[in-house]
Amino acid sequence: MPETPPPPPSDPTAPAAEAAPAAPPAAPPPPPGPAEPVAAARQEAAANYDRYLRAVADLENYRRRAIREKEELRQFGSAKLLESLLPVVDNLQLGLAAARQATDAATIAHGVALVVDQLKAALEQHGLREINPESISHLPSPDVPEEHVLQVVRVGYTLHGRLLRPASVVLSSGPQKPAAG
Repeated sequence: MPETPPPPPSDPTAPAAEAAPAAPPAAPPPPPGPAEPVAAARQEAAANYDRYLRAVADLENYRRRAIREKEELRQFGSAKLLESLLPVVDNLQLGLAAARQATDAATIAHGVALVVDQLKAALEQHGLREINPESISHLPSPDVPEEHVLQVVRVGYTLHGRLLRPASVVLSSGPQKPAAG
């Protein structure tokens, strides 16, 4: 019988674990119990409820801020218009004081005309424009040609293109025609 070769000498640098038997593989973790999914669902529900409460609070804050801003706009929205009208009021007061002292009606009329022009300019700065009139009636006139404005009853205005008030005028029907009889 032939001899079996002897086993190779063991390597002194080889780890000692080769000589020891291998440990059994680790067992898989046990399946989650019924409490774990319920706890996870409760945690997710709490997080969702927290986000819901924050969204409701944000919406309420937005609503309050919008109401406050709207009220401020209502209170102070006309401030620039009023600031531009204050010089007109000042000039009217000066004109009234001058009218009490002056006896020349032409000077007073000229001063009032200047203040009216100033007022119109201030209003135009804020988008107010005069518009073409519409006729409300016809009257005969020997001085004014037919279909021309005889009298402006009421000046019309638009504000940024929106009609505020239509203008009304009386048109001339020309010289009065003799009655046929």
